[in-house]
Amino acid sequence: MKSDSRRQGIMDFLMDAGTASVDDLASRFGVSKMTVHRDLDELEESGFLRKVRGGASIQPSGLFESDFRYRQKQATEEKQRLAAAAVAMIEPGQTVIIDDGSTAGGIAGRLSDLRPLTVITNNLAVIEELSGVGGINLIALGGLYSKKFHGFFGLLAEDTLKSLRADVAFLSSSAIHGASAFHQDQEVVQTKRLMMAAAARKYLLVDHGKFGRTALHFLTDLKAFDAVLTGRELEPALREPLDAAGVSLTLVDKH
Repeated sequence: MKSDSRRQGIMDFLMDAGTASVDDLASRFGVSKMTVHRDLDELEESGFLRKVRGGASIQPSGLFESDFRYRQKQATEEKQRLAAAAVAMIEPGQTVIIDDGSTAGGIAGRLSDLRPLTVITNNLAVIEELSGVGGINLIALGGLYSKKFHGFFGLLAEDTLKSLRADVAFLSSSAIHGASAFHQDQEVVQTKRLMMAAAARKYLLVDHGKFGRTALHFLTDLKAFDAVLTGRELEPALREPLDAAGVSLTLVDKH
């Protein structure tokens, strides 16, 4: 098996398993441990995984955010509830910003009943879903494509956002610590901040597993959002700093 195919096979396996040992990968792909280490070094350098003791992981840490494909599979039922709640806050004729996150991205498939709409996004999954849909005026933010985040970032996306205004923005974040949102990637942070600045109303959609985590870069205080939506009641230790900061937290229950 060629190295590119093997590395893709490693990523495909990690998408399901989340973590894997060097021994398991060497056995699975019929290569030496040294070859697996070289593969993992290459994939880590490209930002697709992080090496851990004795193996590799695509699960998030303070410095590493998971691949978009892996995040899409996490907390799917809760993310669908959050997307449905978000759509209820949109009116026909409005301009809506959707960020690169898998949670906010779930909104796209629910917009057909609200047409006409203008949608601004850097999320390639949203662009693909809405392109060609009648009644949706789609503004796709340009920039440098990130395979890991499945979206567009950098100067082109940022300059475009500075020239646009929207009625509402729906964002997600990989980590909530105290009453603040954080993210592992500085370019992602910059794009999200500009999306917030471009919108009259701003909502953060985060599954409950994001609370109590931290990441390298500060994104914003949660008070900057009109509301923070999550799908499960938080433990008192996680809820208290939000209440103390005056954060508007909306619990989207199962019905």
